[in-house]
Amino acid sequence: MSKLEGDPHFNYSDPLVMQRFSDKDLITTLQAQLHSLQKRLGELEIENAKLSSQLSECPCYRIKDRVDHTLGTDVSSILGEEDIKTCCVREQAVSLTRNKNLKKRTSGHKNTSTQNYSKRFVALKIMYFGQRFYGFASEAQMDPTVESEIFKALEKTRLLVGDKQESQYSRCGRTDKGVSSVGQVIALFLRSNLKGSDQNCGDPGKGEIDYVRLLNRVLPNDIRVLGWCPAPMDFHARFTCLSREYKYLFWTKNLDLMVMESAGKKLVGEHDFRNFCRMDAVNVHNYRRNITSFEISPCSERFGDNRLFAMIIKGSAFLWHQVRCLVAVLFMIGQGLESPNVIDALLDIGSTPRKPQYTMASEIPLILQSCEFEDLKFACSSESWKALCVHFENECQSYQLKAAIFHEALLSCSASADGESSFESRMVKKVSHVPLMSRPTEPSYEERRAKLKFKA
Repeated sequence: MSKLEGDPHFNYSDPLVMQRFSDKDLITTLQAQLHSLQKRLGELEIENAKLSSQLSECPCYRIKDRVDHTLGTDVSSILGEEDIKTCCVREQAVSLTRNKNLKKRTSGHKNTSTQNYSKRFVALKIMYFGQRFYGFASEAQMDPTVESEIFKALEKTRLLVGDKQESQYSRCGRTDKGVSSVGQVIALFLRSNLKGSDQNCGDPGKGEIDYVRLLNRVLPNDIRVLGWCPAPMDFHARFTCLSREYKYLFWTKNLDLMVMESAGKKLVGEHDFRNFCRMDAVNVHNYRRNITSFEISPCSERFGDNRLFAMIIKGSAFLWHQVRCLVAVLFMIGQGLESPNVIDALLDIGSTPRKPQYTMASEIPLILQSCEFEDLKFACSSESWKALCVHFENECQSYQLKAAIFHEALLSCSASADGESSFESRMVKKVSHVPLMSRPTEPSYEERRAKLKFKA
């Protein structure tokens, strides 16, 4: 009952009053029903969206959709409800089988390569341009490294047998960040086409996988495998190496090569090189190393009146940063800043137990030239050799183009007026040189060991 109906002054006998009341009541009722319907419509739209989402995930719906698209009609008019359910079950079974097979292929890849393939212990000769790499070894957790790129290639080509430990992996040298090589050697087990008895035939490459060609196809442009050879089971790339040879490239401007070579000859022989390295008192306790030869030889490259030369240093083994420290001191001697006798003083550990502080030579010109082993002869197929030659020619031309661009920039910046030349001469400030034997020194090996024991 409305408020009007309970009013004692309400006139039921007046038809106009009754008409107005009926109209208002009807409008109110219709508005309430409209509001209720709008609310229910919103709820149904939300429910419809949820059901549509669930339906799109149903396999039978996907089957129906594909059939509808193919036949151009509604599959429900052709297939009954039971048929669609059957299709759904079949689709789910196929999907489950496909997932199981994928898991088997993914999880069982290493086991398959280990159990079902023949393997062979081989040595690989590696070249790399080290400028963009954080060294050769990957243990430092810095990427990219040469080693990490090599193992990516081994996994991609499915040549790898197990992990590093299972493959008995070893490397000859741990070159530092930026250092290059044309003769690094690694050894490990790789997948083979040949059985055990066939691997001992006269021609080791006959019928075998072309490791050089296969790996070079997937390696980055600044890494290449130069050759491979079978290795004896007791072979270790580091510990069976007879000698290593490093080459350091440099321009000869303002350097006295005769004096440098004379000073470098003082390094030949077995000496304690703790003043020519970065000391690692935790892991290294013997700093005696044997340098078997030292020479300075010219290269073919020139730049104006300047010519490229190379220091070639050969030894049985080297300490951390040893070559770069040796080169730094020889540069000081070549510039006339130090006497060749400073070599004798730094090799005399009794009188110079602490290394003077000095900056190492740059890592970019340093090359691990070769690693020597007994009865190890690297080879590659003629096809792989031709591909290597083409690749290196292209790389050389690419870098020569870059050099030509920088040379054009140099020509455009050349001073053309006397005023500019005199201004330049006024701006250049000569850096004073502090003699090595007068510089502050680093802690000695004994002091470092005592500090380590105190911390422990």
